[in-house]
Amino acid sequence: MRKRERENPCGVCGHYHKYEEGEVCGICGHRIPVSSEKTSIQVSAFPSEILPDFLYLGSYDNASRSELLKTQGISRVLNTVPACQNLYKNSFTYHCLQDEVTLQFDDANQFLEQCEKDKARVLVHCMSGRNRSPAVVMAYLMKSRGWRLAQSYQWVKERRPSVQLTEAVSQQLQEYEQKIFGSIDNNTPAQPIFQSVAAPLFNIGFPKINDPPPVPTFNTVSAPSIFERQPTSIPPNEFTFGAIPGQNDIAGGPANANPPSSTANDIQMDSS
Repeated sequence: MRKRERENPCGVCGHYHKYEEGEVCGICGHRIPVSSEKTSIQVSAFPSEILPDFLYLGSYDNASRSELLKTQGISRVLNTVPACQNLYKNSFTYHCLQDEVTLQFDDANQFLEQCEKDKARVLVHCMSGRNRSPAVVMAYLMKSRGWRLAQSYQWVKERRPSVQLTEAVSQQLQEYEQKIFGSIDNNTPAQPIFQSVAAPLFNIGFPKINDPPPVPTFNTVSAPSIFERQPTSIPPNEFTFGAIPGQNDIAGGPANANPPSSTANDIQMDSS
């Protein structure tokens, strides 16, 4: 037996006692998760709250933790799998669906409606909390809230991301939607999915399939650059560095402003 190195408080009952990772609490039966699975087990240890202070969705593992259910104020349990045992009949009010293949939505809704009238918190569960019990919760939302299947699915999926409906269960939900509303929502596929907002596409110079062919850049007139030198009307050969202006000087130009003197080579000295 490995040495117990530390005391750990139970995450459910809060009792301090020595037990290692992966072992079960002797008070409430809660198992402390090992490091590699700590996140997933801690999340799955608590059922998902679908409607505040009333409707909870979870797995058989959630339903087997009586102390955890009591801390959340849950007093009634709807079991959607006949093979699952109802473990705490002296502590909770159970209602079990008897058909293993076809989900009895009307039977489940009657029980849930009574729970809501009594203001009692109820847990709806199956084995994993991914297929049968989420479908029963969606059927109740359609019946009691008047939501279509797509909206009910999105509401449940946002609160319990692990939901994965099978094709058979999705078909039963669509048939129940048609029974309630008289028609099936055309926007609802066989397996409802989230309609996420499309992210903007990043174009890195590659044309998309439906885009028109780009106009060649050499046929377009571009804006003048601030560094572009404006053309001058004076030919460059008119200017000669250090040369004496000749006959081709432009009238009124800088070269004619001071006409050459006959004594250009004489240096004027100050007589004073």
